[in-house]
Amino acid sequence: MKIVILSRGPKLYSTRRLVEAGIERGHDARVINPLRCYMNISSSRPTIHYRGEELDEFDAVIPRIGASVTFYGTAVLRQFEMMGVYPLNESVAISRSRDKLRSLQLLARKGVGLPVTSFAHSPDDTEDLIKLVEGAPLVIKLLEGTQGKGVVLAETRKAGESVIDAFRGLNAHFLVQEFIKEAGGADLRCLVVGGKVVATMMRQAKDGEFRSNLHRGGTAKLIRITPTERSTAVQAAAIMGLNVAGVDILRSNHGPVVMEVNSSPGLEGIEAATGKDIAGQIIEFIEKNARQGKTRTRGSG
Repeated sequence: MKIVILSRGPKLYSTRRLVEAGIERGHDARVINPLRCYMNISSSRPTIHYRGEELDEFDAVIPRIGASVTFYGTAVLRQFEMMGVYPLNESVAISRSRDKLRSLQLLARKGVGLPVTSFAHSPDDTEDLIKLVEGAPLVIKLLEGTQGKGVVLAETRKAGESVIDAFRGLNAHFLVQEFIKEAGGADLRCLVVGGKVVATMMRQAKDGEFRSNLHRGGTAKLIRITPTERSTAVQAAAIMGLNVAGVDILRSNHGPVVMEVNSSPGLEGIEAATGKDIAGQIIEFIEKNARQGKTRTRGSG
């Protein structure tokens, strides 16, 4: 097969591993920067061009689209879908998962466990907003934040009010969530491929930090998850419509709660922690499922 990987970083671990896994299994894998692509939007023959070359005859596309380029990256992916190229994750599913508010609303509608969450822009009653999430300590998140950026832990009601007032002054959309203290600064990253959890690691925040992101000094280790946690991860990925997803779960007193569903999960940390060939499993999934024009949305949405 001819596989195109949409990525701005050909030297990034995840991108390199996907290329290596594709080549090892006898495929032609090529990395393309989505921002360098330009499109001919035509009902008769939609095309994509890259540095003067028309991109055609690809069998599958693997989107590794960063959050900062979601709009244009998904537009390029949608064009591939219109051309009948099989997407590992569809453009509409990526857009859905990147919208924090929409994704939480979809998960809540299906009964998936979530932290108590409120959403606001310019609340007239900050005190009542804090009461909705059962008071301090609480977590306040900018809707546009990624990788732990724009996330603040307010340990007191007064601190929470100050942060909310600051975000309100920036004219920003934000989420206010209960702080799951019993998680102890740890979360579970479940890697879902084709409706199955293929690997799981526990990420532990460093001392004095509540965000467990590995690039913020967190550590990771292999862990066995419960059947409930496994089914929660699979259900969350399915609700988003993602074939491959990193589902972040906290262990709370009222069961597993989903923090985020990531459409472009990093492979370095979880491959190192589990010793599993995740990139190879992703390519294997494409081998079994890639068909010309096999796209649920056909580029719609």
